[in-house]
Amino acid sequence: MIQTGLAFLAALLGGLVPVVNIELYLVGAVVVDDGALAAMAVAAGLGQTLGKLPYYYVGRGTISAPWLRRKAATPGRWAARVESWRVKAQERPLWGLGLVALSSFASVPPFAVIVVLAGVVRVDVWRFCVITFVTRTARFLIVVYAPAWGLSYLPG
Repeated sequence: MIQTGLAFLAALLGGLVPVVNIELYLVGAVVVDDGALAAMAVAAGLGQTLGKLPYYYVGRGTISAPWLRRKAATPGRWAARVESWRVKAQERPLWGLGLVALSSFASVPPFAVIVVLAGVVRVDVWRFCVITFVTRTARFLIVVYAPAWGLSYLPG
């Protein structure tokens, strides 16, 4: 139970502060104690989803981010690129949701960027949360079970 709560808190912090690496925390937790792996992965998925929401709302304009407003207001590559992504996401909603899912699971393109972009192009917040939770949890299940599986083959 304590490991699950700590995984949630570490993931929430990692969602808010990108330099905190939840994957590293989870691998360390597995090496120390391999109990409750699935619960830790689910808690980490929930923590990351909640931790990314402020960035989503920055992109949406609900939370003030002067640097993003300046970028969007100045004509140039950034504004043109965002506008083309917004149009593409509106014309093909599955494209936008697929990009969120791919980035959330594989971190390619970087998920922190995609979270803000999801807000900018107005991806539905509930769909964003569900996709993020499911794909981050799947990622964290792999992160916690891969070392446990590898450790089971060590002699001794």
